[in-house]
Amino acid sequence: MKEVIAVFDIGKTNKKIFLFDKNFNIVFENSVRFEEIVDDDNFPCDDIEAIEKWIKDQIKTVLENKNFKLKAINFSTHGATVVYLDISGKRITPLYNYLKPLDDMDFNGFYSKYSGVEEFSRRTASPAYGMLNSGLQMYWLKNKKPHFWKQVHSILHYQQYLSYLFSNKITADYTSIGAHTAIWDYDVMDYHYWLNKEDIALPKPVNGKEAVMIKLNGEDVAIGSGLHDSSASLISLLEENKNEEFILLSTGTWIISMNPFSKEQLTQSQLEHNCLCFMTTNKKQVKSSMQFLGHVHEINVLELSDYFGVENDYYIHMSLNEDSCIQTFKNSKRIFFSNGLPDNYKADLSQLNSFDNFEKAYDQLLFEISLLVYEWLVFILDKENKLQNIYISGGFNKNLIFMYYLSLMMPDLNIEASEMKNTSALGAALLMKGYFL
Repeated sequence: MKEVIAVFDIGKTNKKIFLFDKNFNIVFENSVRFEEIVDDDNFPCDDIEAIEKWIKDQIKTVLENKNFKLKAINFSTHGATVVYLDISGKRITPLYNYLKPLDDMDFNGFYSKYSGVEEFSRRTASPAYGMLNSGLQMYWLKNKKPHFWKQVHSILHYQQYLSYLFSNKITADYTSIGAHTAIWDYDVMDYHYWLNKEDIALPKPVNGKEAVMIKLNGEDVAIGSGLHDSSASLISLLEENKNEEFILLSTGTWIISMNPFSKEQLTQSQLEHNCLCFMTTNKKQVKSSMQFLGHVHEINVLELSDYFGVENDYYIHMSLNEDSCIQTFKNSKRIFFSNGLPDNYKADLSQLNSFDNFEKAYDQLLFEISLLVYEWLVFILDKENKLQNIYISGGFNKNLIFMYYLSLMMPDLNIEASEMKNTSALGAALLMKGYFL
């Protein structure tokens, strides 16, 4: 019987379970997608009841499998998602979507009350993102949905709620509260005082390596407190590269550049260029930039494919044409996004008639995406740094064109695809390694 740690890696699109053995090799995995439902405002959201049932069913299946002995469970999820519990521990609201617009609320009064939007955003390392600031979700619920708020007894981030389903413990962790939440004051490294002023109580953060022991099928199983997926992806790299500075590019729907070696506080200039901070499990800042560029790539590849009459996945099978990339790089023109990214993230498709084929248009699209990544990456570097490596995880680490453009833009650095797969899940598993003993 093989001892295993189960990790649920819950993304916006795919929900996955992994079983890791003592050597942190994956011995089982399963993935599922759920159809979205709508919340009480008729806006799309995840079907949390279906997700809960799937998670519990997966654990039941593992426990019944004679080949595995379950030692621990942990959770890695996307951020900007909050769960509210009543006094009996029952969930109150739908799982609100972080893409939900908050047009029904003016936050100017809130920001004015707490030092102004610029200073507040700097101290909390949280650009004014609306629903993506989970603290402002709480403020919005309190002010716009008092019928829900009057029932609220406990508030958990998504990661900790999934842990709560097994542990029945109200917890918080540094990676979750430090991820553009607008609730953590990076100047004093504690909760921002606005929470007390607004009578919003949150749990004290715990060490991510600590777990709650419960009985499942008569066996002791450690339940981790869960963590934010982007921060989780740093754990394995920090263990592997203890003596060298690196930046991790975590790529997917979002492309997030993370610098865990920055010692400088976030500046107003960095905030204006979409920079922010995450936190490690041991309460250290991670200077970062976050862009919706995976989404930009996804929607515009479909437009290019349609225009040139190729399959939607045609780009996946393209080979790297270095000469074409070098020529595009030398021209250094912004054609699709000459005025920056529009609100709908769509390229200027009127420019497509200037390209002979899909390949040339795609090279240009990737150049402009890569240039945005490069520009935002530079903003998170300290003035004095010893950066040596850039590791790329996620979907773009298989995109040779993207990686080649970055190498042209940063010729003095080692740029490579991270060999570690499923880094968010692996990081969550590594935190539980003490429970193999």
